[in-house]
Amino acid sequence: MRAVASYLVLLLALPLAALAIVSPANEYRAQGIAAPDCDWPLQVLMSAVPAALIYGAGALLAYRAGRRFHRLVSLLCLIIALATVPNIAEAVHELYRNAADGECRA
Repeated sequence: MRAVASYLVLLLALPLAALAIVSPANEYRAQGIAAPDCDWPLQVLMSAVPAALIYGAGALLAYRAGRRFHRLVSLLCLIIALATVPNIAEAVHELYRNAADGECRA
């Protein structure tokens, strides 16, 4: 029963992970406009960090179960967790860039 609940959490967190992987840190630069995006990096971080934590923990817990199916699930969770890392780094870099430019002060 516990394994079913764990897989249900991973399945329900899949849209969050997809949003975290697909969302650009600066949607203006993604469109080719050289302008700061003052709120979007935080929105990316709010979806990417929980997704990385959920799937990182899922990879660890599934790997410890030891069966072949669990190892496959662990590999898929690890791939999803690692796919969110570049977007997290880009969002943090964008936050530092906006702070250094001083254009996003309230």
